[in-house]
Amino acid sequence: MSFFARLARRLDSAQRRTRVVAILFAINKKFGDDNCGALAAQLTYYGFLTLFPLLLVLVTLLGIVAGGNPSFEHRVVSSALSQFPVIGSNSGRLSLADNIHGLRRNGVFGIAVGVLGLLWGAVGSVQSGQHAMAQVWNVPQVDRPGFVPRTLRGLATLGIAVVFLAASIGLSSVAAFGSHVTLIVRCLEILGSLVVDGALMVAIFRILTPRTVTWRHLLLGAVLAGLAYGALQIGGALLVGHELRHMSQVYGLFAIVLGALWWIYLLARVVLYAAEANVVVARRLWPRGIIVPPLTPADIEMLQTYPRQEERRPEVSVTATLQSSRDARDDAEPAGP
Repeated sequence: MSFFARLARRLDSAQRRTRVVAILFAINKKFGDDNCGALAAQLTYYGFLTLFPLLLVLVTLLGIVAGGNPSFEHRVVSSALSQFPVIGSNSGRLSLADNIHGLRRNGVFGIAVGVLGLLWGAVGSVQSGQHAMAQVWNVPQVDRPGFVPRTLRGLATLGIAVVFLAASIGLSSVAAFGSHVTLIVRCLEILGSLVVDGALMVAIFRILTPRTVTWRHLLLGAVLAGLAYGALQIGGALLVGHELRHMSQVYGLFAIVLGALWWIYLLARVVLYAAEANVVVARRLWPRGIIVPPLTPADIEMLQTYPRQEERRPEVSVTATLQSSRDARDDAEPAGP
């Protein structure tokens, strides 16, 4: 055995014995096995289609609520756009808020197009989210909800997201309306935003995840996703302030589009990692092997689970048979003359 093979064996043995490292490696391995990178890309596509119609409708409604008060409208709109830090802040000479206001002046037709685009993108996002959660939990195809239940869940998710978005905007407006914001108020605002983000993720995880999964198996990942979402908001604001400001002067709106895609994709990956953490902890899918054989019990369970995931009819049953290393090697060798 070569030096690198022996080193890999030692690392594998060490990670199998260390609980925290074994869990983290199992989450990352299952993320790759479930092809979550492609699932995140699909969520990014529909999320991007949803984002700009959402901003158009949101800014328009806030303008109506403001009642023609420019100062009030500016503060509320700034609070709303702060929920999307990569695209909602001024980045050099280009401001997405100015472009959204320009679209809003097109009148009722623009709003109608925005609402239709919002519904199209939101339903697609939730459909993709339900598919991603079913893949993460390895739910057989036959046990997944049909088109009508998925669509109803999509509309319910959209309504819940709007409610929580309004709550986040209200919390962000506390600092915007205050002339002198103390550190305590700022800390309370951040804490309240984290609570709202966590509650939003709990609701989204519950709606998107198949009913066979219980509430208690969703809380850990939902809380982690809520905290990560809050961190991404802060990190996105810092990125805008230090990086995209100079990029927007060169690339214009293209820089904002790239920033939006990057931010949505990162958020999608974080949410999927949190969902994988739920599965690994709930099913005790650790340790997983870096070098196989030998296979761990968690490896064997997952190898038997993936074929069952492809069951598409109630009368069809898919099973997997585990062969020993010697049998597998004998099957791979060509027969003699």
